[in-house]
Amino acid sequence: MSTVERLIVIVLFEGVDLLDVTGPPEVFSLARRETEEAAGYDVVLAAETLDPVTTAAGVRILPDATFDDLSVRSIDTLIVPGAVQVDGEGRVHPLTDPAVVRRVAQLAGRTRRVTSVCVGAHILAAAGLLDGKRATTHWSTAQQLAADHPLVEVDADPIFIREGDVWTGAGISACLDLSLALIADDLGEAIALRVARQLVMYLKRPSGQSQFSVPLEQVSTTRRIEDLRHYIMRNIGEALTVADLAACGHISDRQLTRIFKSELGTTPHAYIESVRVEMARNQLESTDATLERVASACGFNTTDTLVRAFRRRLDTTPTEYRRRFRTTPA
Repeated sequence: MSTVERLIVIVLFEGVDLLDVTGPPEVFSLARRETEEAAGYDVVLAAETLDPVTTAAGVRILPDATFDDLSVRSIDTLIVPGAVQVDGEGRVHPLTDPAVVRRVAQLAGRTRRVTSVCVGAHILAAAGLLDGKRATTHWSTAQQLAADHPLVEVDADPIFIREGDVWTGAGISACLDLSLALIADDLGEAIALRVARQLVMYLKRPSGQSQFSVPLEQVSTTRRIEDLRHYIMRNIGEALTVADLAACGHISDRQLTRIFKSELGTTPHAYIESVRVEMARNQLESTDATLERVASACGFNTTDTLVRAFRRRLDTTPTEYRRRFRTTPA
């Protein structure tokens, strides 16, 4: 492998999210520890001036270089973090300072690979770097990204998306997943997995995995639907049907389906499957239970049904998922 260091430039500006900035360098630094001959990374924090930059968390960061200092250097990877403002009504608005957008557009022209973290996608979009491409961002600003930039195909579900040499990441902590994916692209999957272990990340999530696990999905606004969700969790190993849930909620089948669609944005069947997949994931990660036992405990009945659900929702098989993400010794 080449021993040439790859220059990683992280863009700094006032109000930037702290973890967006500090997470990737930690991941890239561990790549050097985990390999002897592979190329390393030279991570540089760049800003308009060398003055301290105050992050959204109130922590001040010193830039390593100015944007002008980098004008003669070839950049391997440009990482654009995000920042938001919250208005008086609690609505989140991503920041896209025109000066920062111009600098990003300039730097991107000399960069092999451009990436964004969280709402940094709005800066890439404003710079015209996402036109005609599929991209993701934090779920809370996805609709605004789509409205402001109709040439961008916004997908709020994946934790990160790669479109050629442009990568976009989802929520703030997804910067770790994105950084691991970049390392895997450069140095191979084995190195990325070793770095994930050093980070004590029990999950190295694939790009297609959803930003949302079942417990994080939108909270319902009615007691009836919450009671039904708890009923599903308590009886997940049983053969749950729409008729069963409707009887539990003392409503008709049609009303149940309408409530699930309006409250949770999905059908009862799809929601039950998502809960079962989530529970199966947890068992595959943390136990040595056979696939037959996992399928039975989570209500899939057969391993074939379990496999089909995993392929449909995670684009992988239970066996491959366990091999990559298990947290207990084999």
